[in-house]
Amino acid sequence: MSVAETSKAFAPAGSWSADPVHSSVAFEVIHAGVNTFRGSFTDFSATLAGGNAPTLEGSAKVASVDVKDENLDAHLQTPDFFDAQRFPEIAFRATELRRLEDGRVEGSGELTIKGVTQAIELTGTIAAAPVTDPMGREWLSLHLETTIDRTTYGVSWNAPNQSGGDYVANDVKLIADLALVRQDG
Repeated sequence: MSVAETSKAFAPAGSWSADPVHSSVAFEVIHAGVNTFRGSFTDFSATLAGGNAPTLEGSAKVASVDVKDENLDAHLQTPDFFDAQRFPEIAFRATELRRLEDGRVEGSGELTIKGVTQAIELTGTIAAAPVTDPMGREWLSLHLETTIDRTTYGVSWNAPNQSGGDYVANDVKLIADLALVRQDG
């Protein structure tokens, strides 16, 4: 794995894990050409190994997709969308992460949906330094996002909008807001 080194460590050395209560993994897509439709995954994990050569990996259980509508949650499990029975997990692995001087993050990685792995570009932010809570645990915030074409992963269901166009846009914004907790030390 090629991970960029910078003069300032991407994150403090050590092992960091996303706290699921204070973190989120979500998506946004234009629906019917008029509004942004949002959903999330409630069962996910992410781990960061900090230092000058950081690694970041994560996954989300497809069965945990939540769009606030049970019928649509069920439809998203079918082969029309995520095909949860055959592909129960979405996976991500960073191949490069760079911390810029102003706390912005740039990088690249690999995203796997429905058994299809593709390269993606990342942008985001990282906290200037960890904070310590009253119990002595260190926390670090990391926000990452990217936009993908869902059809390149085989997520291609659509229906024509009676006013023209399709109901579901192809471009989907993926957002990870991670509250990372130090695991060692």
